Amino acid sequence: MDIIVIVMAAWNEAENIKRMIDTLFDKEFPKIGADMHVLVADNHSSDGMTQIVENEMKLRPNLHIIQQGEKKGLGNAYIAGFKYAVEKLQADAVMEMDADGQHPPEFVKPMVDAYLAGAGYVIGSRYIPGGSVPREWALFRKAVSYFGNLFIRLVFLKPSIHDLTTGFRLTRVKGVLDRIDLDKIREPERFAYKVDLLYQSIKNSKKVVEVPLQFRPRVTDKSKFNTKEMVATFKLATIIGIQDKQRFIKFGTVGFLGYLVNASFLALFSRLGWPEWAAWAGSTELAIISNFTLNNLWTFKSEKIVGMMGLLKKFLQFNLTSGGALFIQTAAGTIGVSVFGPQYRQILLPFIVLFLVLPYNYFMYNAVIWRTWKMPWSKKKTV
Repeated sequence: MDIIVIVMAAWNEAENIKRMIDTLFDKEFPKIGADMHVLVADNHSSDGMTQIVENEMKLRPNLHIIQQGEKKGLGNAYIAGFKYAVEKLQADAVMEMDADGQHPPEFVKPMVDAYLAGAGYVIGSRYIPGGSVPREWALFRKAVSYFGNLFIRLVFLKPSIHDLTTGFRLTRVKGVLDRIDLDKIREPERFAYKVDLLYQSIKNSKKVVEVPLQFRPRVTDKSKFNTKEMVATFKLATIIGIQDKQRFIKFGTVGFLGYLVNASFLALFSRLGWPEWAAWAGSTELAIISNFTLNNLWTFKSEKIVGMMGLLKKFLQFNLTSGGALFIQTAAGTIGVSVFGPQYRQILLPFIVLFLVLPYNYFMYNAVIWRTWKMPWSKKKTV
């Protein structure tokens, strides 16, 4: 039976923690087909919460508590909890869950069911059918939550995932969490840590599932989230989004330069009277040489191929894989000219490159040449 540890980062939640523990252990866990644990990541609470948890631990062997230590902040509390859950409790999956009632306990089972059905990462989503935000929220707060989440979906280019700012999430350990360096999670003192952890978890997961979450207002007190935390979250999301697309931006720049090489020599060879197929093939080969050189020195610098024999071997391989691009462009160009006429040659070229050659090349460069993607035939990890 899989071991699933709910990590609750809680501080001074004496009014809520007992109610949450009782509901989970007595009402919800008996419905779930997994070995369920709760780990409270405390920070030396001063309101008696620590004593409440310790007293409950005497009655509930699957209830645990750790103290955060010197590193403060919400992210550091969860990081400490994840490490303890994996190393000490042998967790197969961990969940992030608030202790203040905003994440209703009845939504734990659907999250676990999705994991048991094969999901690597499960997101409690407020913005899919069946999910919701509290009616009590003011219009301004609803707008900030909705449009803030929409902003992060855009910068991450994850339109298929509807809630990227939720804090109610389940992560498989093997293949997902164990591939994340938790000591290098960004902004661990703030709520912003959530976007970095989420980004890396989605990247590692083969299957991401959203389940509905009816988010509720805090049972007592006020939310600790504020404008400063919101700005930090959006700032980090923007940085991650840019860094994530950095390689593709470089690839696009190199591709544009290759296009200029291609277009220039295509025009030259055509003026020299070369046969149509030869003009397209020759200009494409020169663009391939340009792309290989610049991508090796810049786009894929961290995987740069060195040594004369290594370069020669990879260049030959590059040409072989680029044979697909050569065939695509030559065939599409020749057919296009025969249909529309030679006067449309320079108009056809950018469309062929953008919609046919570019996607093919990006796949081949990452999967075959510099091998930055983990493919079924490759044991090299993604970067």
